[in-house]
Amino acid sequence: MALMDQKTADEVKKRLDALASEVKIIFFKETLLCQTCGPAEDFFKEVAGLSSKVRLEVYNRVTDTEKAAAYGVTLTPAAVIEGAGGARVRFYGIPAGYEFVSLLEALKNSAVAVQELQAETLAALAEIKTPVNIKVFVTPTCPYCPAAVVLAHKFALASPLITAEMVEATEFPELSAKYEVEGVPKTVVNEKTGLVGAQPEYALLKAVRGAASAV
Repeated sequence: MALMDQKTADEVKKRLDALASEVKIIFFKETLLCQTCGPAEDFFKEVAGLSSKVRLEVYNRVTDTEKAAAYGVTLTPAAVIEGAGGARVRFYGIPAGYEFVSLLEALKNSAVAVQELQAETLAALAEIKTPVNIKVFVTPTCPYCPAAVVLAHKFALASPLITAEMVEATEFPELSAKYEVEGVPKTVVNEKTGLVGAQPEYALLKAVRGAASAV
C-alpha cells in the first residue's frame, strides 16, 4: 500500500526529477531485532521509485558487515544519502512526518557540490582538520526539528571530516536516554556538546569548531 497520496507523490516526484545529479539511498536493515526496518524499507522504496534520479541499494547490517562499516552505520534502520557531496548524511529511523522535509532537502543538497551556507561558515568548515560527528535527535511531530537536521547535514556535505545523523528519538529510546534527550531537536556534537532547539548557523559552527579543536 502506498504511503503517500497521489498529490504528495506527484509533488515529490517533481522535486526529485529536478535534482542536479543522481543520488543514492543506501539502506541498511536487519531481520530479527528491528521492528521498524520493514516499514522503513517500504518508505525508501516508495521514495526512490518516484524518480530515476534516485537509486536505492538495500543491505543487511548484520550480514553485509563490510558495507555497513564502509558507510559508518551502527544502527538499524539506517539510510545513507550519497551524492556529489559524498556520503556523510545519515538517517537513523524513518524520516516521517515533519522529517520528510529533511529527507527531501538531504537528497537535494547531496546532489550539489557547494552548500548554501554563509561564506564565513564554508571557510571555517574547510579548515576542520579532525573528524566531527553531529547527531540531531528528532521526533516526526516536531516542526522545529527539520531546520536543525538540514543545517547539520549541510555542514557534513561541506566538510569531508564531518558526518551528520538524524536520530528518531522514539525509535532509539536507549540512545535518547544515553544523550539525555528531554526535548527535541537536540544536537550532540562529538558525543559531548549538546544544543537544544533549532540553533542558528553560527551556534552550530561554534560547537563544531570547539569539538574539532578539542580532539
